[in-house]
Amino acid sequence: MKVMGLAGWSGSGKTTLMMRLLPELIGRGLTVSTMKHAHHSFDIDQPGKDSYVHRSAGAKEVMVASAHRWALMHEIRGEPEPGAADLMRHMTPVDLVLIEGFKREPHPKLEVHRQANGKPLIHPEDPHIVAVASDTALPGVTLPVLPLDDIKAIADFVIRHCGLRTGRSAE
Repeated sequence: MKVMGLAGWSGSGKTTLMMRLLPELIGRGLTVSTMKHAHHSFDIDQPGKDSYVHRSAGAKEVMVASAHRWALMHEIRGEPEPGAADLMRHMTPVDLVLIEGFKREPHPKLEVHRQANGKPLIHPEDPHIVAVASDTALPGVTLPVLPLDDIKAIADFVIRHCGLRTGRSAE
């Protein structure tokens, strides 16, 4: 599976870019999955539900399934937090995995930069950033700089950089 990360400071627009980029890539015939790193404790389960009872009783993994979707919850229970590559081993193979977060990991990343955020660029400190999507011109940046609102250009870059073949080309 090919991988491209979206890295940037909070409020830079990573999730918005993900939401807009997914249909563009899928519309070109690619199968795409996503992975999101949470910096906080999160729970997709609810107290009172059977799956919650299973998990709170000590199950290492709980799978919940219906006619529409299935989810596998794996409790870490004191083990080290897995990295993106470890987690991808549990995913069904697709053409491309887009990763939001995991910004310190060594996969190729597109930096998402928004000038109004007032934060410095990340790419000078991260050799795995291969381009920057920004809402402003960035003179002096030697990496490709893509307009943050030009989803077709960003999709073209991701496809080219990852060496993907699509069902149709950009219009």
